[in-house]
Amino acid sequence: MAEITAAAVKALREKTGAGMMDCKRALTESGGDAEAAFDWLRKKGLSAAAKKSGRVAAEGLVGVASMANKAAMVEVNAETDFVARNETFQALVAAVAQIALEVGDDVEVIRAAPFPGTGRTVAEELTHLVATIGENMALRRAKVLTVPQGVVATYVHNTLKPGLGKIGVLVAIESGSEMEALETLGRQIGMHVAAVRPDALDVDAVDPAALEREKAVLTEQARQSGKPDAIIEKMVEGRIRKYYEEVVLLEQVWVHDGESRVRAVVKKAGATLSGFARFQLGEGIDKPTGGDFASEVAAAAGITPPESPATPPAE
Repeated sequence: MAEITAAAVKALREKTGAGMMDCKRALTESGGDAEAAFDWLRKKGLSAAAKKSGRVAAEGLVGVASMANKAAMVEVNAETDFVARNETFQALVAAVAQIALEVGDDVEVIRAAPFPGTGRTVAEELTHLVATIGENMALRRAKVLTVPQGVVATYVHNTLKPGLGKIGVLVAIESGSEMEALETLGRQIGMHVAAVRPDALDVDAVDPAALEREKAVLTEQARQSGKPDAIIEKMVEGRIRKYYEEVVLLEQVWVHDGESRVRAVVKKAGATLSGFARFQLGEGIDKPTGGDFASEVAAAAGITPPESPATPPAE
């Protein structure tokens, strides 16, 4: 059997990101063959990742990437906020956003795309990172916006690094105006979207089912006034206009001055707002509540957690 040198262990560790003892064992099991040891670790990583795949991953990062008239946004989840501060994880999210910019926003296409410099796909790189860091991770969603002429501006809130944060927004603005001015406007709209959370770009884009539910509620409320049907109809129309002002981006009051409508701001700039997207980290994911985190950590480490101090007896 070939001698397992410290240099070989170090090289394998740098290549895979696995722990030192795992690398030493992989080389031992593989008779010192570095490639076989690499495969052994990958198989071990797949096994380790499978054990973690059922755990809720609602933390992580939203990442954005852009070029000229196109931008992409992705959400990659992990189990804890600690991982979001891990430089390796941050680099992965940034790379996945760049890949989405190139291949589009179909998550399965992104997962199957080559991950730079590794010889692995994005899905395999995620699995590898799960085994290395020890938390479940997942590419949850992606969005790409493009305009024929203009810009797709990006805005990231709660930024950890440029292009990485907790809330991401893409804003597609079409215009032949000066690009720098459009970028500024797009960023301002992005801040507005992050803060106000519109559901639709314009009235025509409002979800018909949501609109019908709203009308049903408003009609029932209006009927309680005891007024004639003709008056009730007018009341509902007025309240629907108010509803549009709450959920439609172009109808909302511009947060930057508290007076103008977004529609008017965009028109004044000689531009057309053709689309937007907003990702907030973990939105819609059912997060577990309760539980004793200290006990969970202790159980994972195979140790008995210290008992809480006893309540002193009353004097």
